Amino acid sequence: MKILLNCDKLIEMNRLYLLLPIGIIAVSTASIFIKLCDAPVLIIATYRMALASLVLIPFACYEKTWRGFGRNELGWSLLSGLFLSLHFAFWIASLKYTSVASSVVLVTTHPIFVGLGGWLLLGERLGLNLIGGIALSVLGSGLISYGDGSLSEEALMGDGLALLGAMAASGYLLVGRKMRKDRNLISYIFPVYSSAGLILILLSLIFQKHFFGYSSSTYFYLLLLALVPQLIGHTTFNWALKYLPASMVAVTILGEPIGSTILARLILGEGLTVWKILGGISIFSGILIALEKTFRS
Repeated sequence: MKILLNCDKLIEMNRLYLLLPIGIIAVSTASIFIKLCDAPVLIIATYRMALASLVLIPFACYEKTWRGFGRNELGWSLLSGLFLSLHFAFWIASLKYTSVASSVVLVTTHPIFVGLGGWLLLGERLGLNLIGGIALSVLGSGLISYGDGSLSEEALMGDGLALLGAMAASGYLLVGRKMRKDRNLISYIFPVYSSAGLILILLSLIFQKHFFGYSSSTYFYLLLLALVPQLIGHTTFNWALKYLPASMVAVTILGEPIGSTILARLILGEGLTVWKILGGISIFSGILIALEKTFRS
């Protein structure tokens, strides 16, 4: 029996080693597809979540995801979907104003905000590692903002939107940490993705954004956005939450800025400044210091 358990654990670890790099590559494409779209921010976010939800419907029906869903779980799903919709709205907006490198580095500061949220909302201890990590991340954000501010006010605004996206992502992860323990993958992601899509549709209607009339290439990139970074990338990380601590999954997402920056250089011709490099190093160092106990455990 012990041998069988060890074999099962080895199989799961091999799946993690295989699928997590695929997830990182998949989410790294998101900023590129967004940059290539000529649609408004809310429309890009809406199509991403709505199309992903539509693809999941057959799987959700097969799994009968509505079984065991009470009013309490429905409320948590809506809250998670709200955070996810705000995350995409803020982050996609940031890409309209600042570079891919600045945006993805700043939006991946969410592990720091998860730590703060755990302290404020869950009563988790705020240790020296987290305090030091926050300080380094704030310094790194300041370096990137200083460098972008010297370029244009729009770039500075984009940096701020990316940080708001990180805060919203933190709420999404904190709620997901609670929900994923008792739900399988499809019964977790389908209601969350769907509620995010519905919220974004409502926001698009309120702000009178047109759903149609864009170029065929834009619709192609919107479809890729739903299929690759959302259904492959985000779903891989949500699957990993069953087997790894949320903080460890958050660390793996730090690969996204590296992949996105390389793709932006190759496809969009975006370069790197000294401030972006120094700020990125400071932010990554801060997050790794904040999560150091995760590696030791």
